[in-house]
Amino acid sequence: MKKATIWTIAIIMGMSFLGLLYLQLIYAREMVNMKREQFDESVNRALYQASRNLELNETLRYLEKDVNKVERQALLQDSISNANGMHNSNVQHSTQYAVTGRDGTIYSSFELRTITARPSQLPKAMILRNDRTQMTQTSKSMQEIVRNRYVYQKALLDEVVYALLYSASDKPLKERINFKLLDQDLKAELMNNGIDIPYHFSVTTQDGREVYRCPDYTEDGAERSYSQVLFRNDPQQKMGVVHIHFPDMGKYIFSTVRFVVPSVIFIIVLLITFIFTVVTIFRQKKVTEIKNDFINNMTHELKTPISSISLAAQMLSDSTVPKSPTMMQHLGGVINDESKRLRFLVEKVLQMSMFDKKKAIFKEKELDINDLVENAQQSFQLRVEHTGGKIYTNIEAIESKIYVDEVHFTNAIYNLMDNAVKYSKPDAPLDIFIRTWNDEHHVYLSIQDTGIGIKKEALKKIFDKFYRVHTGNVHDVKGFGLGLAYVKKIIDLHKGRIMVESAVGEGTTFTIQLPLMKDDAYNH
Repeated sequence: MKKATIWTIAIIMGMSFLGLLYLQLIYAREMVNMKREQFDESVNRALYQASRNLELNETLRYLEKDVNKVERQALLQDSISNANGMHNSNVQHSTQYAVTGRDGTIYSSFELRTITARPSQLPKAMILRNDRTQMTQTSKSMQEIVRNRYVYQKALLDEVVYALLYSASDKPLKERINFKLLDQDLKAELMNNGIDIPYHFSVTTQDGREVYRCPDYTEDGAERSYSQVLFRNDPQQKMGVVHIHFPDMGKYIFSTVRFVVPSVIFIIVLLITFIFTVVTIFRQKKVTEIKNDFINNMTHELKTPISSISLAAQMLSDSTVPKSPTMMQHLGGVINDESKRLRFLVEKVLQMSMFDKKKAIFKEKELDINDLVENAQQSFQLRVEHTGGKIYTNIEAIESKIYVDEVHFTNAIYNLMDNAVKYSKPDAPLDIFIRTWNDEHHVYLSIQDTGIGIKKEALKKIFDKFYRVHTGNVHDVKGFGLGLAYVKKIIDLHKGRIMVESAVGEGTTFTIQLPLMKDDAYNH
């Protein structure tokens, strides 16, 4: 499958997952907002009804109190009349009512009389007349009189009730409000509106002075509270305000979308899994490309020595070719050199395979890193001088003893030197600078060249197996892409570190850090 096709499928699937996740989040947000609005409306409705119940109870209490007072006065007067022997006369109760202002001005007054006739004084019979017209007119006149009197007395009664309630507002809120009854009303009204969660409430005056707070009052959730005015028809300075808040309101609101949470989690898991799958596909595709590149390079690398050996063998078997001692020596040398080259290439592949399977055996011993540097200089001196350059050494390491496998560690140094020669500038001499030095616990070896350098984006990949800066069937630089991977593996197995710095057109510097060999540092 082409990379463009994979990217197209990945983008479509990714956008689909993101769209589904977005819709789920939008739905959850809308549900939360809807639940919060519903909650606000229910709480406000409950608060209003509770305040109304409070006002109705106060009105009823004061009216009952006044009526009981009037009845007691009437019974007292009746008892006095009976005691004075007034049995056959009418019993009359009279009560004076007045509506006054705050300054004492009397706006209206009336007298309420209750007359009770004795049974002996009631007429025994009534004489009915046959004049229906006159009776109808009389009836209408009486109805009009009763209606007017009803309206008048209703107005007076309203004034009396208003005066009673106005006098109640003069009392402080603590005396007007039964807080226990208010708590019961709040709980009942909240439950009637579908809210059954803990709450805390307080009562304050209009100017913010606290009058009461519930016994278990806490500030949890107080940042979002609800308020309702008490005694709305009283003067403003006489009004009270009840405040209520819910510590568990957030849990109550978000409980409506708890089923969305697993759905969102599953979508996120699927999205992560999809991303991981896509990344794995691309990595696998890259590995496949690297392996194909390795096979192409290996084929090319093996083809040259095989062709040389095959040609030499043909010349030896060809009877027409003169077999002089010089010719035989030359052909034997070609076969020997190309065989060594083949063996070296095969061994390099086998070594990496053994390291991957953790079957490689180290034969570690004490070595001097300064000596290894001098040997590497002698081995590569001719190849570097052939380019017109030179190898410069700077031996600064005083404590230079290391405990390593001689063969593998030497091969690691040679691979770095070989890389410096391979990636030299074709039209410029190559200079290599080798340096050793110490710190308190480590010894360092750096190999710096003046070659073509490595691009910044390739620096993180150069230690990957089969990776080459030049990929495909471009064979301007020979190799399998195993050299630096082998070096990294060797240094890691020796508990060291390898670092690289490079600039395109200026050169590359590899730095190896190894632990110093000290007494009893290794137990072998």
